[in-house]
Amino acid sequence: MRLIDSQGRNINYMRLAVTDRCNLRCVYCMPKAGIAKKGHDAILSYEELLFVAETAVGLGIEKIRITGGEPLVRAGIVPFLDRLAEIPGLRHLVLTTNGLALEDMAGDLYRSGVQRLNVSLDSLDGKTFAGITRGGDLKKVLSGLDAAEQAGFPPPKINMVVMRGVNDAEIPDFVEMARTRGTTIRFIEYMPVGWEDGWQRYCVPGSEILERIRARYTLVEVHKGPSAGPSRDFRIPGSRGAVGIITAVSEHFCNACNRIRVTSTGQARGCLFAGEAADLVPWLRPADRSGLAGALSEIVSRKPVRHRISAPGHSHERFTMSQIGG
Repeated sequence: MRLIDSQGRNINYMRLAVTDRCNLRCVYCMPKAGIAKKGHDAILSYEELLFVAETAVGLGIEKIRITGGEPLVRAGIVPFLDRLAEIPGLRHLVLTTNGLALEDMAGDLYRSGVQRLNVSLDSLDGKTFAGITRGGDLKKVLSGLDAAEQAGFPPPKINMVVMRGVNDAEIPDFVEMARTRGTTIRFIEYMPVGWEDGWQRYCVPGSEILERIRARYTLVEVHKGPSAGPSRDFRIPGSRGAVGIITAVSEHFCNACNRIRVTSTGQARGCLFAGEAADLVPWLRPADRSGLAGALSEIVSRKPVRHRISAPGHSHERFTMSQIGG
């Protein structure tokens, strides 16, 4: 079975948030004071999240990425991943984390059936990292990367949000990390999720990022499979790793978008910047497989042609990334 939207896009990838809480306060993701805590009943239980995943896979979803907030702060996450990995028809189970808990949890995550990790890491300088994350410990994240590889994971993909005047001078350092560690570094354009005034001053276009890299390295574009994410990936001949560019602002990739999102409170979106979400809770309490399948199919059928965040005069509902699922 396949989920096809109105533009003929095959929707086979779901980002499933298990919490909106995080142990960091990254400047582009969450306010300094954090977010108002949701009541226990507002967050989907693991049984409900599993029900969503099973239903989505039955409709044609082949890849699920577990996100947050920070998914590893939620108690009981590993047994949940055990069960998720056993869903018939699920081909790819991956997880995005800030890496702080990997040193202790990497082995359990690998044994649970998670196939790949993405780690958010915006600086290789301890002081800059602490500034961006409002207090994060870079050494702990780097130890977590080592622990993940020792546990058996392939080199994690590293997500770096590039911010002009903050960390953009580190682009060559991250390319060297790809060259020597075998990681894939994805350089992500800064996005106006909170719609702060003057956000454009931080955004380094993907074309400029590529130009800076090509000034030092030869890049060969990599062609990816149908369940891959939105980055344009390149390998550096003779190196172990690769680099990717995610250009959500300057060169949208909406024509090839293959994903939907479900938040930890059961709100489904066809686009990160969609103005509306479909509430799945009525089909989860009590559980109604047919109703839930219909709701997921409806959000796919109404998936926008493209977002408008770079259009003059456009505005969207303010949100924190941790509430939607990074």
